Amino acid sequence: MRLGLAQLNPTVGDLAGNRRKILDAYAALVAQGAELVVFPELIVCGYPPRDLLLKRHFVPDVVASMAQIAAAIGDVPAVVGTVELNLSGSGRPFFNAAAFCHRGQIIATARKCLLPTYDVFDEDRYFEPAVEPIVVTHAGQRVGITICEDIWTHPMIGTRRLYHGLDPVAQLAMQKCDLMVNLSASPWNHGKGGVREKLVTDSARALGCPVAYVNAVGGNDELIFDGRSLVSTATGTITAGLAAFSEEVRLVDIGSVPQLSSSFQQTDLADIYAALVLGLRDYAQKSGFKKALIALSGGIDSALVAVIAAEAFGAANVIGVSLPSSISSQHSRDDARVLAENLGIRFETVAIAEAVASTEAALGPIFVGRPRDVTEENIQARIRGVLMMALSNKFGALLLTTGNKSEMAVGYCTLYGDMCGGLAVISDVFKMQVYALSRWINRDREIIPANTIDKPPSAELRPGQVDQDSLPPYDQLDAILTGYVEEGLSRRDLVAQGFPETVVNDIARKVDLNEYKRKQAAPGLKITPLAFGVGRRIPIVQKYVS
Repeated sequence: MRLGLAQLNPTVGDLAGNRRKILDAYAALVAQGAELVVFPELIVCGYPPRDLLLKRHFVPDVVASMAQIAAAIGDVPAVVGTVELNLSGSGRPFFNAAAFCHRGQIIATARKCLLPTYDVFDEDRYFEPAVEPIVVTHAGQRVGITICEDIWTHPMIGTRRLYHGLDPVAQLAMQKCDLMVNLSASPWNHGKGGVREKLVTDSARALGCPVAYVNAVGGNDELIFDGRSLVSTATGTITAGLAAFSEEVRLVDIGSVPQLSSSFQQTDLADIYAALVLGLRDYAQKSGFKKALIALSGGIDSALVAVIAAEAFGAANVIGVSLPSSISSQHSRDDARVLAENLGIRFETVAIAEAVASTEAALGPIFVGRPRDVTEENIQARIRGVLMMALSNKFGALLLTTGNKSEMAVGYCTLYGDMCGGLAVISDVFKMQVYALSRWINRDREIIPANTIDKPPSAELRPGQVDQDSLPPYDQLDAILTGYVEEGLSRRDLVAQGFPETVVNDIARKVDLNEYKRKQAAPGLKITPLAFGVGRRIPIVQKYVS
């Protein structure tokens, strides 16, 4: 069978725009000779629709758009991810569904059996699960239809226990399929690709038939979808692998020689960079922003964000701003300027020394008798925040925050200062990953100044300050944070692994105390299995110490 795989980038709620994408892809694949066209999960409305589903007219409008799509489907059938109303009178009001369309009609509707309600997922809030997948017979071929999570019941997947033994793939295996399709909207995090490949190929072996997995691509809020749709033969050989982090519409002959896009399998650093660029580009474009604004400190974090922004927006649409205080070093000012020149972005300087002095003078009578401390340091950061927000307002540019995951974890950031902005581009990127990405970016030529990468990191809020005055070395910090934040390890566990007890206690305390800051942070692009913000729900006010 010749399959048309439509790996598309939808916008949540853009029913007309998504419909055009669907029908354009369908027409292109039919023209190439497709015998069946498969689209991603919830492609009609975009994923995740979240509480848009609860708006009174949203789902009826999705249903109407789906009807228009079905009416345009001709002799070649298409399987389209959509929302279906639950008219039974019991259960949740909707189904996460896949419409099998042929000759102007929806001739069958498959419903998702397994509804993920963990991490970033909350499908049980809206959808009613199906008890089993369906099989549709077309042109003598029996096509089993599953939706995303329906194949995530492999023994290596810990969340399979949530489904009490229900296994849609095993159910289909008893019905003798000639093909199974899986419509997905599977968010990306680094390390996930190999897991998906194993799920698809093992499903094909279990069913004894080919499996086509079609995934969405693009950024929607914090989530990034990488595409990487694929087709496996019945024996578990991948015969097609579509591009990562870009749309692709491809005709696949299941029995043909394997054809993998060059980005289907690439290095972790290439993946992370591509994900961040796509996430930023889509966040901006889908929100209507055409320009980006970044405070350039001369440090490595703002440099990395500037590189990503120049790639996502185009250099002509990025403004870098240096905001030196009386404490700022000359090398930091120079590094910021050189970076801007290397990227070809607009560069401006707004000195803040007078504004800081004026603010301190205004507060002086109230602060009299109290020693200088972090309060005065934060005045600098907050004045920068005020100025950057003013520039953002004036130029209609999206202000990008530059804090990394290591800093966000321990609160090494200033609320209403450097945390001001519309999107936290690298808030899920650990500091050591920032270094690795920066060196990877410089692999062919120097884009980020070498001095920016090599010098000791510093917030430069007091003379001679470096990060390691109050934090352990970043390789040690990142290892502790990975265990404490992402793996849920206790302090005792980390000490048992060999980390110094005093350091562990200090870092864990900082993570717990700074939850209130992260609740007020800009949304951040998710690239790890557990990011701050979406998918992590820790109380601000709590007393538990592990």
